[in-house]
Amino acid sequence: MTDLVPALLGAPPRFLIGPAQDRRDYHRLRTRVFVDEQRLFEREDRDERDDDPRTVVLEARSADGALLGGVRVGPAADGPDLGWWVGGRLAVDPSVRGVRQIGPALVRAACAYAEQAGALRFDATVQVRWQRMFQRLGWRPVRPVTVAGRPHVLMRWPIGRIAALAAATKAPLGPLLRGLAPGGAGFVGDDGAPVPGSDLVAACDAILPSMVERDPDWAGWCAVLVNVNDLAAMGAAPVGLLNAVAGRDAAAVARVLGGLRRAADAYGIPVLGGHTQLGVPAALSATALGRAAHPVPGGGGRPGQRIRLTADLGGGWRPGYHGRQWDSTSRRTGAQLRAMLGFVAAARPAAAKDVSMAGIAGTLGMLAESSGCGAVLDVAAVPRPRDASVGDWLTCFPGFAMLTAGSTVDAPAGPAVTAECGELVAEAGVRLRWPDGELTDVIDGAVTGMGVAA
Repeated sequence: MTDLVPALLGAPPRFLIGPAQDRRDYHRLRTRVFVDEQRLFEREDRDERDDDPRTVVLEARSADGALLGGVRVGPAADGPDLGWWVGGRLAVDPSVRGVRQIGPALVRAACAYAEQAGALRFDATVQVRWQRMFQRLGWRPVRPVTVAGRPHVLMRWPIGRIAALAAATKAPLGPLLRGLAPGGAGFVGDDGAPVPGSDLVAACDAILPSMVERDPDWAGWCAVLVNVNDLAAMGAAPVGLLNAVAGRDAAAVARVLGGLRRAADAYGIPVLGGHTQLGVPAALSATALGRAAHPVPGGGGRPGQRIRLTADLGGGWRPGYHGRQWDSTSRRTGAQLRAMLGFVAAARPAAAKDVSMAGIAGTLGMLAESSGCGAVLDVAAVPRPRDASVGDWLTCFPGFAMLTAGSTVDAPAGPAVTAECGELVAEAGVRLRWPDGELTDVIDGAVTGMGVAA
């Protein structure tokens, strides 16, 4: 991190910000500021956060290496990192204080570092005299607190990662689909659509062209994966798949169809036909058909019902898609994959949604929206792979993950695990509940604008 303007103009930067290699200078500066100057502490300002190996110190140093200021950031609680981070002990050398805007720069750097680490909540206790500075930087006051016998303010940096993802992937749907009424009565924004006059359920998904071009075999696999998951979310058993594939030549299309064929064999869904086109940009879409006598709606939830997440935590990040796509399915046997697909049909919940590109929190918002209510998600109770940060896990596309509401049946789900991790509430939107009982808003109101299931 650096002050870029002087660097772009050819002048040396006024200061650089980066993780401290040796914290002794920083601790000496803290003693000067918090013990000698401000007298917040009698002899020593160190505490248990300084001993936490996860705590990171960010330092601002001049071009000649002199320490100008520092701040520490890290997880707020002991145990697993739940995405709740705190910043503190912001100290700037008195000789440069207020001259080079070092304090604000360190605050911005701390926010960026916490978000990059997957934090979805970032707090700091701030002396009252510095509240205005933090507010100018975008922080929001939460409530007054007392630290070392002095008045402080608990402040929070607004992290909009979940809301931004939901807005980018789902917000346009309402205006675009107005008047079409996809799904029919009782089904709004569902993963599949019941075919009138039959027990058939149809699902259709397209794969990003860039992904088809970059990773054709994986794109073919995913074309099957997303469609059978959509059917499974409605309690439907897959019966057939059609696809439309395009590419620059036969070799490119063959790689796509190779992945699609492997996935179809693994999931036990026959490829019924489709369309192939050569000499054009890469493209791939698929339509799957399944059967369900009583399809499970996404909008069947009601306030007071508990939310469950059933997810396959095996596998790891797909190479090239770290933090965005979790791949467990390509490593599972066909029997394991089919066992997971049968979960919703066996559990018979009041509402179910396959976790989509909106992530766990955004998809929960869609389930709540179509149910005419809101939701609270207990962060600590969400099943999560060890190698995924909370921020990444709640916003990624997982290989298999189902959100259900109103089910009390402990149905089998193969290698996937199930946990209660929230509830539907009357107030619209999605909030995260943290171990200290604090609630933070991550989605205000509707996700898609498609309305409530009739």
